[in-house]
Amino acid sequence: MNKFFACLFALALTLAPFVHAVAADEQTATPLVVPGARDSTDLPWASDGEANVPYVFHDPEHESRMTGFEYDLVNAIAEKMHRKGRFIQNDWDGLIPGLSRDLYSMVVDGIEMTPEHKAAVLFSRPYYVTSERIILRKEETGLDTMEALKGHRIGTIKDTTAERMLRRQGGSNIRSYEEETNAFSDLRNGRLDAILLDAPIAMYYGSISDDMKLVGEPIGSMEYGIAFAPGSRALRDQVDAALGELIKDGTLHKILARWNLWTPLMENYTGDHAQLDIAPVEWDRYRAAMASTTGNNWKVLIHRYVGFLPLIGQAALMTLAVSALAMIIAVALGLLLALARHYGGAILRLTAGFYVEIVRGTPLLIQVLFIFYGLPAFGIRLSPFMAGVLSLGLNYAAYEAENYRAGLLSVPRGQMEAAIALNMTHWQALRLVVVPQAFRTVVPVMTNDFISLLKDSSLVSVITLTELSQTYVRLSSTYYDYFGTGLMVGAAYLLLGLPFVRLARMAERRMGRSMGGTVGHH
Repeated sequence: MNKFFACLFALALTLAPFVHAVAADEQTATPLVVPGARDSTDLPWASDGEANVPYVFHDPEHESRMTGFEYDLVNAIAEKMHRKGRFIQNDWDGLIPGLSRDLYSMVVDGIEMTPEHKAAVLFSRPYYVTSERIILRKEETGLDTMEALKGHRIGTIKDTTAERMLRRQGGSNIRSYEEETNAFSDLRNGRLDAILLDAPIAMYYGSISDDMKLVGEPIGSMEYGIAFAPGSRALRDQVDAALGELIKDGTLHKILARWNLWTPLMENYTGDHAQLDIAPVEWDRYRAAMASTTGNNWKVLIHRYVGFLPLIGQAALMTLAVSALAMIIAVALGLLLALARHYGGAILRLTAGFYVEIVRGTPLLIQVLFIFYGLPAFGIRLSPFMAGVLSLGLNYAAYEAENYRAGLLSVPRGQMEAAIALNMTHWQALRLVVVPQAFRTVVPVMTNDFISLLKDSSLVSVITLTELSQTYVRLSSTYYDYFGTGLMVGAAYLLLGLPFVRLARMAERRMGRSMGGTVGHH
C-alpha cells in the first residue's frame, strides 16, 4: 500500500510541471489560475470550439490553431478597443454559467437573441443575421419546404430557433442534438430524413459533402449577439461602439466575405451595399483542407493519425495528472472517513456516514458542476484543474471509505487487544497494526478504483479541461472520423491503465503469499 501511495504521489509531482506547461501553452486551454486577475488590455471571451464550424473551431490544417469568422470578428473588436482578445474554451452548456462565474468577459458562439436568452444575459447589438436551411442526402427529393418536412425524421440542434420552428409546426419526428456533426452523421447513415439548421452550419457541413445538398429557400431569420453578464453594461457599450465602427468602415463585410458568409440579409441589416472584390479565401481554404484530410487512402489516414499523437499525448498527461492527484485525495480522505465510521464517536460516525451516503447517492457530474460553478456563490473560486481534482477526489473518497471500512472489519479484534497489551496507545495500534493489515486486503480493490477514476476523469471536460475525451470530441468532429480517432483515444486510456492493472495483480499475489504465511502460524 505504501508503495502504491508513494507511486501515485511521485507520479503527480512529476507530471505537474508538464501539465501546467500544456495548459499554459495550448491555445484552447483555460490557464491554471483563478480567473478574474486581468489587466486593462485583456479581453477574455469564450466559445465552444470543439465542433463549431464556421464560428470558432480548430483549423483542420493546424489543430492547435483556432479560426472561424467569430474568432476573426472578436480579434477585430479587440483591436478597435485597443485590447488583446484571449480565447477560452468551454462546453456549450457551460458558456453562460461561466459568465456569472467571471471566467471570461463575454461569450461569442452564434447565440440567438431570443426573448428567453435576453432575459438571462446582456446582449450586444447583432453582429450577424441569418436564416434556416434544409439539408438532404443527394438522392433525396421533395423535402424542400417546412410543410414537406411533416411526417419525417428531422434533425436539428437543441434550444435553437430551428428546433422551435419545427415544434411549433408539429407533425415531425424531431431529434435534437448537442453537436451538429452527430446530426450530419445520422443523416448520412439514414437515421434522419432531413436536417434544419442555421445557414452557416448548413453551408459548411452540408455543401462540402458529396453525399449531401442544401435545398429550398432560406427560412425565417434570426440574429446573433455577443452575450455579457447582466452587470457588464459598460463593457457591452464599448463592444457595441467597436462593432458599430466595424460595420461602418466595412471591416465586418470583409471578414464575412472571406468566409463566404456575406448575404442579402446582412446587406439589408448593415446598410452596406458595397460590391467588394473579396475572394472567399477562408471558405476555399476550409474546403481544400477538408478535401485533403477526409480521404480514405492509407497515406492520408497515416499522416492524419501521426499528427494526432502530440494532441493525444498532451491530453493523456492531463488525464493522468488529474487522476493521480484525485486518487491521493481519495486515499487519504477515504481512510479518515473509514476510521471515523469504525472507531469514532457518535457524531463522527454520523457525519462520516452522512458524507458517504450523500456523495454515493448523487451523480459525479453534478458534483463537478457544483464545485466549479456553485462554490463561487460562497466566495470559493477554484481553477478548472483544481476543481476537477477536488471533485474526483471527494467523490472517490466515499467509495474508498467503504472499501477501507470493510478492510478494517476483516482485521480480527484480537489484533487491537494484543497491540494494547504490548503497551501501545490506541492510535499506535491503529497506525502500526490494524491499518496495515486492512490495507493489505483493499490494495487490489484500490488499484481497480484508480483505473475507474482514470475513465471517470472524462467528466472534467465540462469545466474546460482538455483531457482525452474532450480531445476525442474535437478531433472526431473536425474530421468526421469517429472510428480511427476513437481507437487511438481508447488505446491511450488502455495504456494509462495497464501499469495499474499489473500493479493490482502483483498486489494480489503478494497478499496471497502473505496471508498464506499468516495462516501457517496459527
